[in-house]
Amino acid sequence: MGIFTRLRDIVNSNLNAMLDKAEDPEKLIRLMIQEMEDTLVEIRASCAEAMANEKKVQRTREAVIANAQQWEQRAQLAVNRGREDLAREALMEKRRYNERAEKLASESSQLSVLIEQYQADIVQLESKLTSAREKQRTLVQRHIHAHNKKRSEMEIRRMETSDTILRFEQFENRIERMEAEADLVNYGNKATLEEELERLSIDEEIENELLSLKTPSVTKKDESTS
Repeated sequence: MGIFTRLRDIVNSNLNAMLDKAEDPEKLIRLMIQEMEDTLVEIRASCAEAMANEKKVQRTREAVIANAQQWEQRAQLAVNRGREDLAREALMEKRRYNERAEKLASESSQLSVLIEQYQADIVQLESKLTSAREKQRTLVQRHIHAHNKKRSEMEIRRMETSDTILRFEQFENRIERMEAEADLVNYGNKATLEEELERLSIDEEIENELLSLKTPSVTKKDESTS
């Protein structure tokens, strides 16, 4: 495929439509960007070559025009010296140089048009390449987002399976059982109601006995006072 055929295909292509139909849009756009970059390099090289040729043609034309002017001066000199035969030959040389100068001017004009076309193609292709690169960034971001979303959805579905729920329920039951066992650790050390009442009864007897021990001393003091 020639450079201009590729260029026309690229410039006239509908990027979005091509990506919508592609099985692997990211791969397709990478290939398209590579093709655009390669084509752009070729067009720039061709444009640079055309510009160099135009300058060369212009320099050659200037030299040809200078030669034509010299032959005109020689023809004038021959006429002044009365040598019409030499003047006639000098004018023939001048005509040949003028004809060549006209051809070079036409060639220069054609190269100028070609350069303008190259430059317009470069602008179009650069614009298309910028659009493709932006599309590539968007596709990459969408691919990353889709990958993360897919992974999240798969994790959610995995968590929602009966096997996973059963494991959570078993784990919850295990924790409840451990909490119950912790509550039972000191259960045997707690005093019963009967033991508490008996202790209260014993405490009351001790208080009464203590009171009786204090009573005789109080009575003796009262008797001595009287």
